[in-house]
This record gives sequence, structure tokens and C-alpha cells, in this order.
Amino acid sequence: MAELLAEVPTRALAIYAHPDDPDVSCGGTLALWAKGGCEVRVLLCTDGGKGSPDPDIDTGELVARRSEEMGEAAALIGLAGQESLHYPDGALSDEPEFRGALVAAVRRFRPDVVLSHDPTAIFFGQSYFNHRDHRVTGMAALDAVSPASALPHYFPEAGPAHQVSTVLMSGTLEPDVWVDISSTVEVKGEAVGCHRSQFPDGVEWASTAMKLGAADAGRQVGVAYAEGFRRLRLGG
Repeated sequence: MAELLAEVPTRALAIYAHPDDPDVSCGGTLALWAKGGCEVRVLLCTDGGKGSPDPDIDTGELVARRSEEMGEAAALIGLAGQESLHYPDGALSDEPEFRGALVAAVRRFRPDVVLSHDPTAIFFGQSYFNHRDHRVTGMAALDAVSPASALPHYFPEAGPAHQVSTVLMSGTLEPDVWVDISSTVEVKGEAVGCHRSQFPDGVEWASTAMKLGAADAGRQVGVAYAEGFRRLRLGG
């Protein structure tokens, strides 16, 4: 039976690869939780500097522009904070330095719930396969959350150990829990629309596609709009 998550956590940390990923992946959930009193924070792993098909664009200007866009989106979502590790696009690797940075963030913010990419979701039909940065970020986030963040002898310099209770993976081919975002789907649409650098032909089609996807997810659980996740229960 399809399960709707109704409980709002006390603290949540969304770990995503690119500046627009949290809003596209789970912006409705983050906005709903922030509205419900959750301390919602986002950790971005890359600077987004290669996210353009324009060969003549100045990548430094693109990084600055994307930073402004994610700030606008964060204000709409109601985030308590947003940070970036500033890795270049395409340079992420699931190695100790990267995992250590994620562990440090988890131990500093001490979330009940961590949200990130599902690294096992690779092929989406014949027209899309999951971005490498998404896959690397998702797997590194899992490795950082368990066992590393919970055990003090992993990355002891990163602060006191913290056990995350739940991981929610978005962009999954195997959703098993959903969040009703009917009350925040418009906020999600506005947040996605803030990332204008990603939609040179206008943001209208992106908002339409987002709503269609949320409506499809909603039909699976009998609500107007939803976001689906693959859940891991880790205790804590």
C-alpha cells in the first residue's frame, strides 16, 4: 500500500549536486517542512559552472549567476541555510575528502532526515540517463550518513558523531513513500523558475513539466500533487 509521509521532521538536510537539484527534486517537500517548522538546510556539492550549452559563456559569470538564482529559490522555499562545497561540475569523486566534507555537514547540522539523489537510478527510458554528479553525490551521501557520520572513529576531526534516522532518495525508479505537496506545488514551481540560466527558452515549460510529474506522483497515492522517495530507515 502506498505510504504518505505526514510527519514533519525537526531538522532536515538536503544534499544535492547542482544549484537547481534540490528545487527540482524535492522543493515541494522542503517548502512544506519549512512551513511546518522544520529547520531545513541545503548542501550543494558543485558550483554549477558547466551547466550551459553556450560555448561562449563566461563560466565565472555563470557560477555567480547560479549562486544568485539558488539564493532566490532558497528564500521562496524558506530554507534556514544553504551552503556549497564549490566543486567544479563533473569533478566529484566518492573519495575520502568529499565524504569527509559531507560527514562534517551532517555532524554540524545534526539532521533527523537527509535527502539526496538515488545513486542506483541510472537509466530513464531511452532518452535520459542520470548525471554522473547525481550518482556520485547520492552514493557519497549514503556512505557519509552510514556508517561514517554515526561512528566517531570515522573522520574524528569532523565533530561529534550523529545518527541520521531516515534517508529519502529522490529521482528514484523505486519510490516507496510519498509526500503530499499539494499545498506547496506552486512554491516549488516558483523556486524551479528561479533557475533561469537553465531554461534559456523560458521557465514556463519547466514549471509545466514539474507539475505534470507531481500530478503523476500524486495519482499513485490519491492526492493532487506529490513527490516520491525511496526511504531508508537507519534508527536514531
